[in-house]
Amino acid sequence: MDTGTEHEMIAIPAGRVTLSDRRTERSWTVEFAPYAIGEHPVTQGLYAEVTGLCPSGVRGDRLPVEGVSWWDAVRFCNALSRREGLRPVYRFGADGEDIERDASADGYRLPGEAEWENACRAGTTGPRYGPLDEIAWHRDNSGERMHEVGGKRPNSWGLHDMLGNVWEWCWDIYDPEIYGSYRVLRGGGWFDEHWSCRASVRRRSHPTFTVDDVGFRVARSLVGDEPENETEENRVVGDPAKPLTQLLTDPR
Repeated sequence: MDTGTEHEMIAIPAGRVTLSDRRTERSWTVEFAPYAIGEHPVTQGLYAEVTGLCPSGVRGDRLPVEGVSWWDAVRFCNALSRREGLRPVYRFGADGEDIERDASADGYRLPGEAEWENACRAGTTGPRYGPLDEIAWHRDNSGERMHEVGGKRPNSWGLHDMLGNVWEWCWDIYDPEIYGSYRVLRGGGWFDEHWSCRASVRRRSHPTFTVDDVGFRVARSLVGDEPENETEENRVVGDPAKPLTQLLTDPR
């Protein structure tokens, strides 16, 4: 019987991706080292096995865990790392509100949003990696509820539910000047209209926020393959303030 506690990781090669924000009309290019990312969002079964907790309102071992904050997600990453004998990525301050990332650690972590979008696109250039109803649970086909992971067609790299079902926390701060500590959310959820379920869509929320359509998936740095002297999973190249209208090849 599948209890939802298995988690497969898909290796992704190094590369670069151009991100955009329609609110600010900016675009910026990010380079990233090789990494691995979860085949699907973390399930309730795995979350309960690792933490002993089940925060989700609707229960099911193979349903995505939801009702988790960004802080819950990063703490889960460390707990899963310890369980598997890996070095935890995150170090917390004494007050529990400060966090640092050890880029040399081999444990689990949240994906950077550039890694997330690259994994979602899987080499495609359009707003989605396939016909929406075939790849995602969204408002028009979900029956207004979550569904078990892996129920829709994966992208060409074997990743399921990159769009729809639950929004996914990423590591990145959204816009510190305007929104302070708010973190990035990606992917769209089961109650979202089709325009929110696109590879380029960025949302944000406070890291303590919880709701019934926000979950996460895990990533890992492929430490032995990281570029020399790199201390983060990605770095920005070019002009991050470049207007979106200047990026003539932007497919979104």
